[in-house]
Amino acid sequence: MDDFPAGFAHYPLYFSPSEQQSLIASVKAGALQAPFYQPTMPRTGTPLSVVMSNFGKLGWVTDKEKGYRYETTHPKNGNPWPAIPQALLKLWDDVTGYDARPEACLINWYHKEKTSMGMHVDLDEHDLRAPVVSVSLGDPAMFRIGGPKRGGATKGLKLYSGDVVVLAGDARICHHGVSKVFYGESALVPKGGRINLTMRRVNILKQTT
Repeated sequence: MDDFPAGFAHYPLYFSPSEQQSLIASVKAGALQAPFYQPTMPRTGTPLSVVMSNFGKLGWVTDKEKGYRYETTHPKNGNPWPAIPQALLKLWDDVTGYDARPEACLINWYHKEKTSMGMHVDLDEHDLRAPVVSVSLGDPAMFRIGGPKRGGATKGLKLYSGDVVVLAGDARICHHGVSKVFYGESALVPKGGRINLTMRRVNILKQTT
């Protein structure tokens, strides 16, 4: 896309309304095994404004004591994370062409008005060559992306339910975030808000000879 970092891609309405409903059903089923919880920031212990869960062999977690990391089990109940839905794995194959599949899929629920996500770079993974693939469900959101250094100019893009964003190449290490959720514009998510599904490859695939 013009004026966006190299490697950034946007697929508007990639998922149909019925496919979006199916993904929400997968989130609801997954939450029975791995309930939504509110993580806290390292050092300060300040709660994130989103509540979250994960799909996959690994889940991204954070707390005051141990900081940002990936774990194989839910931090509150010790259950393994539910598997990544096949529709998301197919999406990964279709839009990345990467030679290894994601190990983690963050489920962020922007469940209240004025919930946002500050500008950040996803750097907790060992394989930074792998893209990050993100799916928007429910209320629209204003996505912003800048450069590899914090601060400076950003570009904005309003994401709608069913949209997909890919951060690859240069865009993979650019600061990005969600500055606003247009709360109440969609009825897709039970109890309201926006669900964001973000797939990541954590470990470098070991080559066999």
